Amino acid sequence: MLCAGSVRAKNVKNIMLKNLLDACGGALGFWSVGYALAYGDSDSSTRRFIGDNHFFIGKFTSGGEYVGWFFQFAFAATAATIVAGTVAERCKMAAYLCYSVMLTGFVYPVVVHSIWSSAGFLTAFNDKPLGDIGMVDFAGSGVVHMTGGVTALIAAAILGPRLGRFYDEDGNPLETPTSFPPHSVALQILGTFILWTGWYGFNPGSTLAISSSGAAATAALCCVTTTIAAAAGCVTSMFTATIIDEFLTGEASYDLTYAMNGCLGGLVGITAGCSVVTPYAALIIGIVAGWVYIAFSALLVKLKIDDAVDAIPVHFANGIWGCIAVGLFAEPSKIDISYGNTMHVGFFYSWGRGSGDATLLGIQCLGILWIIGWCTMVMTPFFTLLKAAGMFRVDPLEEEVGLDISHHKGSAYDLTGPDQSHVDKLIAERASQHGAVEKEGEEE
Repeated sequence: MLCAGSVRAKNVKNIMLKNLLDACGGALGFWSVGYALAYGDSDSSTRRFIGDNHFFIGKFTSGGEYVGWFFQFAFAATAATIVAGTVAERCKMAAYLCYSVMLTGFVYPVVVHSIWSSAGFLTAFNDKPLGDIGMVDFAGSGVVHMTGGVTALIAAAILGPRLGRFYDEDGNPLETPTSFPPHSVALQILGTFILWTGWYGFNPGSTLAISSSGAAATAALCCVTTTIAAAAGCVTSMFTATIIDEFLTGEASYDLTYAMNGCLGGLVGITAGCSVVTPYAALIIGIVAGWVYIAFSALLVKLKIDDAVDAIPVHFANGIWGCIAVGLFAEPSKIDISYGNTMHVGFFYSWGRGSGDATLLGIQCLGILWIIGWCTMVMTPFFTLLKAAGMFRVDPLEEEVGLDISHHKGSAYDLTGPDQSHVDKLIAERASQHGAVEKEGEEE
């Protein structure tokens, strides 16, 4: 709904289909290959680059295994959806299918294995985790959102902006970038509320099972921190944009786009640390997330990188912030409940102890670099090859007409009215009927 509302009316069918196929392609890719690479070998006494069993989940026997696959599939599909929004209105369907399968079947599972599988080199669940703590990313600020965000950034940079966004017909830079208003703010708001609600499945749901009082407390904390960060991100982003706008123009305005994306940025920012930070820290994380969104959105415009739905600032930039925030705000008692480890905690708490231990912060930064490096190394040549093969971008005329008509047999909205001759006939008939009544009354 958010993507559909954010694009122009001539591209609604296209983006809706891509979101549907994200779920379908993600399901098939993660069922056949992705899950095996991500979790196929989870021996906590070893470290492996990828897993190598459970292809097609053929050896599953318990309900818990099926539940685990289903939960993880939702994350994989989410990573792919991030990219679809960024390259909306100009990406070919063939290219979309290629990168969606590549992302959910290979690139994303490798990141998952490294951080969430107990056999990963960055995981906190290994018998001997890196730095005696490993990377803490409870529900995927880095694993899910950064992976999708980095891929989206690479795709947008290689694909290029929409026609007329930053350049005129002759290829000359515009003094002021052209804005393409969303065709339905109502759909945008609906999509934002749906995503916010769904986040309670991701964040508290990453507790996986309420099998003890500690697990119950963790799930409850995740609900609270998720809510506070989302609210803080929304309010901060919107009112900061309002203050900037009033300073520049002398008039205050309240932009729904900043409110919605600030909210989503706050959700992304809290996702890594929702189980290990206090509500007060969640407030700070949400506030900073709102500012991160504004700053990175402006940076993309300056760099002339066109993101149709501003997914890169929301997911990539705030995914980075979310991982860093864990390294700063992870509270000892809460990280003990979630990870059974208090050796290394958030830097501010270490500083309070008088130690200045920044091990956790350092590992979080290492994880950020790993995700950026891995996605860049694989997806840059992948998108470059798609572009070289002429498979990436639609024809300029097709783009101008809209992908709904050029690719999906017609517009999403039937705005054609009745035949004008029929309208004229109806008006004439009613006029004659009213006239007949008047004459009858006169004769009486």
